Amino acid sequence: MRTPLLRSAARPLRRRLLGSAGAALLAGALLAGGPAGVARAADATPTAIPTASAAAASVPAAAGELPPDGDTVASPPGANDWNCRPSAAHPNPVVLVHGTFANRYENWLVLSPLLKSLGYCVFALDYGTVPGITSSGSGLLLPIGGLAPVTDSAAQLGRFVDLVRGATGAAEVDLVGHSQGGMLPNYYLKFLGGAAKVGKLVALAPSNHGTTLDGITNLAPYFPRVAELIYTACAACRDQAVGSDFNRRMATRPDTVPGVRYTVISTVYDEVVTPYRSQFLDGAGGAGAAAVDNEVVQAHCPLSLAEHVAVAFAPTALHLVTNALDPAHATPVLCG
Repeated sequence: MRTPLLRSAARPLRRRLLGSAGAALLAGALLAGGPAGVARAADATPTAIPTASAAAASVPAAAGELPPDGDTVASPPGANDWNCRPSAAHPNPVVLVHGTFANRYENWLVLSPLLKSLGYCVFALDYGTVPGITSSGSGLLLPIGGLAPVTDSAAQLGRFVDLVRGATGAAEVDLVGHSQGGMLPNYYLKFLGGAAKVGKLVALAPSNHGTTLDGITNLAPYFPRVAELIYTACAACRDQAVGSDFNRRMATRPDTVPGVRYTVISTVYDEVVTPYRSQFLDGAGGAGAAAVDNEVVQAHCPLSLAEHVAVAFAPTALHLVTNALDPAHATPVLCG
């Protein structure tokens, strides 16, 4: 029987957006919703991020010593055990993909150990980091990611998936992402050949068709210098705006790729990826079309107040995640 989810959601470690009000509105409109409170560490020495080719060249015989691609932050509990071998019950390793202005440790403090306790091999990467830009919540100095162009980050995800497949021997992985982390895997599936390596994509509050933040992104043309400052530090923010070149390219192909099962989990209180229904995917595509489940947290728990950040920690949302990963053994969703 499935282990019950935590009865109360862990509070996100940080809810602050960027420092100035103007920057907060613009960046908040475009970011994918991980921890914020951004500061530039003037004295910090940038940490080199291993490339996929370098990682592959240095992979030792012992799988436990595999160097994760983009390893800049400690792994969340339960993740990145490179000796883990998938079980018959859960043959696909799960790869967790954090959101913009986030990192793997903070974004997956709840879901990673939950999945591990259910018997999954769990892996999590950091992607899209920019040296010198840090997050200082909880008295720690942790790099934040999800800032690079989405196309670059999707390629980094692809390299990480290959590392996981190589280490575990699994033919496919399942992906779970939050916000930008729920959207960029779809670029990997559509344009980088990822569909042959992925069984399921479960997306929490994904920026699938861009965001307007209730129209606030429409203010960007009136404040070009502020917008350019944000876009310079966060190319992914530009990519996630409604009408961006990136979103126009995504729209040239159907929402989904045949052979992959998609689940989108949204909240009516999402204040970052708006309108929240823009997160939904259309699985229509004729013969061989992908299966899509568009879920709303409040349809299962009307009392839930989970918003964009909290949806990655809310018990109802996480129960929907575990049901999506193992639909054959889905259980009634708890309200919390």
